Amino acid sequence: MIDSSPRAWLAVCVVAASVFLLTSCTSDSGEDKAAGTPSSQSASSEPPAETGPSEKKLTEEAQAALAAVHGGRMIEAGAERVTDGIHTEPTLSEGKTYRLDLVCVGGGSARLALSPVSTGTETEMPCDRSVVQQRITAHKQVRVDVDGVEGSTGVIAWRIDAS
Repeated sequence: MIDSSPRAWLAVCVVAASVFLLTSCTSDSGEDKAAGTPSSQSASSEPPAETGPSEKKLTEEAQAALAAVHGGRMIEAGAERVTDGIHTEPTLSEGKTYRLDLVCVGGGSARLALSPVSTGTETEMPCDRSVVQQRITAHKQVRVDVDGVEGSTGVIAWRIDAS
């Protein structure tokens, strides 16, 4: 015997709708069957092709460049994207001198600014794997800021060593 109550018909409709939606969602492969080419919807969801070295590779290159000039006891170090920059306030002993090593790997250039200004010299550095070294004299609070020049890309690595 078949149940013909409104509740039974509602259940059948819900199941049928679910099957229809599941089938329609999983059967579209993203290709225009007539032309054999990807549809515009699937083309826009593809990730862009990688055009340069990966961030991981650039970071490894930058850290290797710093390791080649390492000297002294490390106080602080790190690596950041050029677009993010470096913004740090290391804990340094007032009146002591430290060595700041920086390298930018990628394209363009970056600007180093120290505050207070008497801590060290403002410098522009190319993102060409050259290591820039600077002696800094610590004051009560030192701030190191390195920002990429507009359009610059890559990774900046830095290291502060006690002299």
